[in-house]
Amino acid sequence: MDVVRRNNVTVTGNPRGRVVVLAHGFGCDQNMWRLTVPALAEDYQVVLFDYVGSGRSEASAFSEERYSSLEGYARDVVEVCEALDLRDAVFVGHSVSAMIGVLAAGAAPERIGALVMVAPSPRYIDCDGYRGGFSAKDIDELLESLESNYLGWSAAMAPLIMGNAERPELGEELKNSFCATDPDMARVFARTTFLSDSRDDLKAVTVPTLVLECTQDVIAPREVGAYVHQAIAGSTLVTLEATGHCPHLSAPEATNQAILEFLASLR
Repeated sequence: MDVVRRNNVTVTGNPRGRVVVLAHGFGCDQNMWRLTVPALAEDYQVVLFDYVGSGRSEASAFSEERYSSLEGYARDVVEVCEALDLRDAVFVGHSVSAMIGVLAAGAAPERIGALVMVAPSPRYIDCDGYRGGFSAKDIDELLESLESNYLGWSAAMAPLIMGNAERPELGEELKNSFCATDPDMARVFARTTFLSDSRDDLKAVTVPTLVLECTQDVIAPREVGAYVHQAIAGSTLVTLEATGHCPHLSAPEATNQAILEFLASLR
């Protein structure tokens, strides 16, 4: 199996620098990092990829059984790291990829030496004093809407997820990214994402970790960022001057600065 082709792996930046792996969230692809790559490329080697079922990955490699759990996506990450023989890489994961990165770091600690979690959420559904931002009924309705009319769901949800209503082009870009994803594969990824509960996995993280949150985020409210920070011993929490769930697109300068400062602290 050619993992590099399967996951549409791209390697750029400084070949002598520490490796930074950029991982996209649900309904997105590696192009979502295009405003971050130039900030990293001079000093770091940058690895980008698409999860199977997203972007320009090989759709023929998709397996509902494998990708019905976050562990399946974490296996993608580990296999990409193995294919490139990465050691001590910094994994930057957006949204659900933050939790996928936690699982990958646990499965292959020699491959991943630090984590950057951009707008992470270990659980989206409220329960037992934990606030994830959604009731179980909210998530059921969200998934039902997505499965019955994916294009309509994408058009309605993308602007809400992106936020920044005064910049509608951002919501339009996210909508187009959602719509470019195969609906059947998106259905599996959505269920895997929104029904996941990775809270216990956070306690096992031992690598240096940066948690980035936004001041307003309908998908991952501030309480979630505080929870993740508290659960991961020694982690750093930074609240970006940004709104919405995709600060690497809506506020790239603030996002890049926070990532670069964290990377510098690792030297």
